[in-house]
Amino acid sequence: MADRFHNQAKQYSETRPSYPDELFQFIGSKTPNHHLAWDVGTGNGQAATSLARMYKNVVATDTSQKQLDFAPKLPNVRWICTAPNMSMAELQRDVAAEASVDLITIAQALHWFDLPTFYQQARWVLKKPHGVIAAWCYTATDGDDSACNSSSAFDSVFQRFYSDSGPYWDPARKLVDDKYRSIDFPFEPIDGANHTGPFEFKTERLMDLDGYFRFIRSWSAYQIAQEKGVELLRDDVMEDFKRAWTEDGNNNQKLVKSSVYLRIGKVGNWK
Repeated sequence: MADRFHNQAKQYSETRPSYPDELFQFIGSKTPNHHLAWDVGTGNGQAATSLARMYKNVVATDTSQKQLDFAPKLPNVRWICTAPNMSMAELQRDVAAEASVDLITIAQALHWFDLPTFYQQARWVLKKPHGVIAAWCYTATDGDDSACNSSSAFDSVFQRFYSDSGPYWDPARKLVDDKYRSIDFPFEPIDGANHTGPFEFKTERLMDLDGYFRFIRSWSAYQIAQEKGVELLRDDVMEDFKRAWTEDGNNNQKLVKSSVYLRIGKVGNWK
């Protein structure tokens, strides 16, 4: 999977939805201090860039150097390419010392992790008891939302297309489809909450249809299908998208919506 993300690095940097400011404001309000944040699976640094405006220092790690090559150069962010399974010695050397991190974030990546190993490392670096871990995923659309401001026809085409792509998604994708409700998340609720989520946020992005097709082509399912000799964006499928996109007479950019689902908790006094 890491190789696939490596090969898709440019498409990821161009097409992935941004995350709303409200998400980071909510997360940042839950950490007593803003000295050090660790963004894990940072990709091209979308989340780390926002964290850099709120935290004095950010460590942003990914297993793909090519993904990191598309990250912006920021004075208070250290971009580090790590092995898929870091040892505790590598964690201390490359990321942070024990009990030194105020916040850990994982954007659209937790479902790929070896969770028992990662959680052990997260608990080791987080400050006790108020260090916070926040993980979120996004959905291109869900049953209660419109994916695009063009029409419900576009949503119908998308839902049919997404269903057809199902066999090519990794099984871990089911955790995203479930909005991270069923993902293992053994942390304490943050102050003022009686659960760890998911909490829902909204994000929007102006895209033209070609940009939307590039977004689809950045999916791991699309890449897997191609490897199996299957073209998900067949000519007839693209024509269906085009008809729905232009149904309102507007062939230009449209507001594409996504829902972001956040799991957030604090480490407590775990030893």
